[in-house]
Amino acid sequence: MSIWGSLIGGMIGFSLGGPFGMLLGSLIGGKISRSRSGVGFGKFAQPQQIFALSLIVLSAKISKADGQVSKEELIAVKEKLRIPDNELDQVGKIFNRAKEESTGYEPYAKQIAKIYKGNLNILEEVINILFYIAEADGKVSSNELMMIESIAEIFGLNKAQFNGIKEARKSSDKLNPYIVLESKPDDNLAAIRKRYLKLSKEHHPDLLISRGVPEEIIKESKNKMRAINSAWDQVQKLKS
Repeated sequence: MSIWGSLIGGMIGFSLGGPFGMLLGSLIGGKISRSRSGVGFGKFAQPQQIFALSLIVLSAKISKADGQVSKEELIAVKEKLRIPDNELDQVGKIFNRAKEESTGYEPYAKQIAKIYKGNLNILEEVINILFYIAEADGKVSSNELMMIESIAEIFGLNKAQFNGIKEARKSSDKLNPYIVLESKPDDNLAAIRKRYLKLSKEHHPDLLISRGVPEEIIKESKNKMRAINSAWDQVQKLKS
């Protein structure tokens, strides 16, 4: 069963707080708690539902970061997040409400950071997929880049982690392997290998699925793993 099919109705009965509770409550007539305090649904809802909602709302904010929502970006949200046609209507309701409301992206990012506190690799995957959405019209605008970087800072990612995600989006023949592996060219091979093993473990698709990343969008995690492996292969050749 697709994760996208129960995001609105499936949340009724959960204790939803913060901006997500406000947003969903406005869509279903206040049946969900509108409390502004606490993390809320992170303690009750399914991890995959939380991740899916996070992506939809932040994708909506990213899509209008440059002042317009292009057709390509709207198609990307559907295709890149693998939303079936029969479930697009309710997903679209969440997306459009998030796009139209006055609340900025910051409160949502802060709530997501609280929900996934201690799971930095999940937060990194959110950033990875936001790049995926922003790239849909052929380029990432400066405003989109600034917003994604700001979200990464709210999530607690450092500069090396953010740059590693951004660099891994490039094709294997264009990426800087040291940036992908969050290392420096003058680091010794043993130190870089240690970093490579850590990143490989953190971004392994099976681990991400177990922590709530929906299978529908795990393809991007596999692409990140390929970039990490390619970077390590390149570093070994450069250091030999």
